[in-house]
Amino acid sequence: MQSDAQLSTASLNDKADWDAYSLTHESTTAYHKYAWLEAVEHAYGHKPLGVIARHPKTQKVVGLFPAVFMKTPFWGKQICALPYCDVGYGIADNAEVLQDMQHFLHTKMANAGCRKLEIRQAESTPPGQDIQAGHKVRMLLSLPESSDTLMASFKSKLRSQIRKAEKNGLTVTLGKTPELLKHFYRVYAVNMRDLGSPVHALGWFESVLAAYDENCIVSVVYKGDMPVGAGLVIINGNNASIPWASTLREFNKLAPNMLLYWSLLAHCADSGIDTFDFGRSSFEEGTYKFKKQWGAVPQPLNWQSLGADNKKLGSDTSPSTSKFRPLMESIWRKLPLEFTIKAGAYVRPYISL
Repeated sequence: MQSDAQLSTASLNDKADWDAYSLTHESTTAYHKYAWLEAVEHAYGHKPLGVIARHPKTQKVVGLFPAVFMKTPFWGKQICALPYCDVGYGIADNAEVLQDMQHFLHTKMANAGCRKLEIRQAESTPPGQDIQAGHKVRMLLSLPESSDTLMASFKSKLRSQIRKAEKNGLTVTLGKTPELLKHFYRVYAVNMRDLGSPVHALGWFESVLAAYDENCIVSVVYKGDMPVGAGLVIINGNNASIPWASTLREFNKLAPNMLLYWSLLAHCADSGIDTFDFGRSSFEEGTYKFKKQWGAVPQPLNWQSLGADNKKLGSDTSPSTSKFRPLMESIWRKLPLEFTIKAGAYVRPYISL
């Protein structure tokens, strides 16, 4: 069954209406804000293909579907909803509008000769007890009305770990200044190199901060004058997500990650945020357990790739079986930091993860 909604590719002229609708939908995320599409285009030049659906008579927005058209060397063209983050599904007044918007994107994909349409769904129902070990989930925490209430809800062990970081002489600063962003980036770049993964360019984060403006916050943890932990949170209404958080491994014994996450959780709770998205983790593995201790609960991710025939090419959220990835990561870890930063600037725009 089709809806009678009018569909079009969203532009800056639709931004205000887009953001207003994204604030009201129960399934919205920080990535559904139009700012994400703006940052992708400004930093990397990929064309936004967000779909906006309007009522034919009132022109009221009844759905939106954020997506990006990407040209990747050697891999061809694709439409991704959404690159560089965990989720990018459509939201709408009803299932018919949602189906129409996805069909609209698939038609765009076919006309442009794309090899796939990737949709990063999150399961709408609460997870059961049958999540496969290693399956990708995002971890969501419901926040109370204040940081004091949040701290009181933690177990004594968690509170003591936060205090441990402070007793170890660590301090934390929140803000959006260029200097703070550079400190964030240095920690992020070192951590990603040590993980064996290419980094985004500094310009990407500058674009995110510019696009999200007051709906973005950076936190940096210091040992003296040295940045040892850093994170960046984006906000859309009552929803906050932390796409990037890093610490320097040699300082992990001082618990900078505990102070980092506490500073951002406290800031969000005191700012009226209802839901904090810790981001993607593998079920029952290390980062999953770290996020779970804060009270976060898993929501299974279901990333699907659709081919030209509209058939599923497979899921990208099951445990990885690649034999080459460990070798590539091992090589990357041994490269000089400045080289990985320069190399990342060239390759990272074409890696949608």
